[in-house]
Amino acid sequence: MPFRHLPTVLACVIGLACASLQAAPAGDGGNLPPASAHITSAELPPERVQATLADYRRWLDELDARHGAAGLATAVVVDDKVVFEQTLGYADASKLTPVTPNTVFRLASLSKAFATAVTGLLVDAGKLRWDMKLVDVLPYFKLKDMQSADQATVADILGQRLGLPHNTYDNLLEDDESYQELVRKLDEVDNTCPAGQCYGYQNVAFSMIGDVLFARTGNFFSRLVDQSLFHPLDMQTASYGRSALESSKSWAHPHHPGRNHSWIPFEPNETYYRVAPAAGVNASIRDMEQWLIAQMGGRQDVLPTSLLDTLHAPAVNTPTELRATPWRRARLSAAHYALGWRVYTYAGETLIFHAGAVAGYRTMIGFFPKYHAGVVTLWNSAGAMPSGLMPMVFDGLLGLPHVDWAGVESPEPARTSPARPVHKARPRRHH
Repeated sequence: MPFRHLPTVLACVIGLACASLQAAPAGDGGNLPPASAHITSAELPPERVQATLADYRRWLDELDARHGAAGLATAVVVDDKVVFEQTLGYADASKLTPVTPNTVFRLASLSKAFATAVTGLLVDAGKLRWDMKLVDVLPYFKLKDMQSADQATVADILGQRLGLPHNTYDNLLEDDESYQELVRKLDEVDNTCPAGQCYGYQNVAFSMIGDVLFARTGNFFSRLVDQSLFHPLDMQTASYGRSALESSKSWAHPHHPGRNHSWIPFEPNETYYRVAPAAGVNASIRDMEQWLIAQMGGRQDVLPTSLLDTLHAPAVNTPTELRATPWRRARLSAAHYALGWRVYTYAGETLIFHAGAVAGYRTMIGFFPKYHAGVVTLWNSAGAMPSGLMPMVFDGLLGLPHVDWAGVESPEPARTSPARPVHKARPRRHH
């Protein structure tokens, strides 16, 4: 099955400024402190950037030839400019409908950064505080350790440090229990630590931020995000929910592997749309280019540096991330969770990162604040091969030794079916 490509956009504008991120404890007055003062900006050598983008195009061609994804859209942004954009494959393989830059994908857990950003804007507006106690705003909120529950804050749920086991109740959410029922029985789960003291990745508990914001503003969560982020950032196809996805002019259907290198579309799963703050956003690569620019400080009118410093400040150690994949084992020396973002030390450089996965969709975004350079990739199948491409681009931008993390340069994967991807590790249920 041939894949279609849209033209690659290359430019030689390289640039330069953002804040460094360092861990800091919660501050007085309800506001988390900035990560640190601004670090000295650094410029990536233009010839290195051009060479990396040329390599990226070649790697994507190999991915295409090896049927490594049903459809994919990716972009590289440097100094607030989109220096690379490419799509390949199909939004719907059964109809040979190509992915375009405006094709809408599910973002899965990349949605969390929208929740933390809109919360931060409301903190800045005086509507709530990062250290606001959940028990003071959510009458239903309880934990088994009620002393811990009494201390749990808005920042604790958004920073994945509520003290619950990883992915609490995701299994029941997938079994069709409602979000409303699940958050009201968090007190049936044994705490792993007091709130604020350890990392435990959540989707159900994270989504309580929607209830918090409604209680403080009287406005629905999705409307707040639309008004504060989607509209001002000109994210024209961004939305929440399955019906909005399927109403899009072009939308990426989820796919599973079929016979003879084929991909078979299936109906989107509703499950994680029910925890909208954690996993409810839909967006195109064009939308995500604007989001990446804003997260790197290029839209001060929407997301000022003072807020970005807070959102990106590493707060809780996440040591399992250091060994989650081969590239992480090789490149990372530290890993933390901030507010809706992961903060890695990647070959000595600060990398702000997140990944997402729901049935039939995978997503990744990452950027280096020091170099004001980042990558975002969306694809609509479960194949793991695309996930190795982003660290290959990172390595190229940083001038590190080349490693084929995606397996696109090995001699045999061209004859490997999508049912047997190069990376054999089973994908996580949800990032």
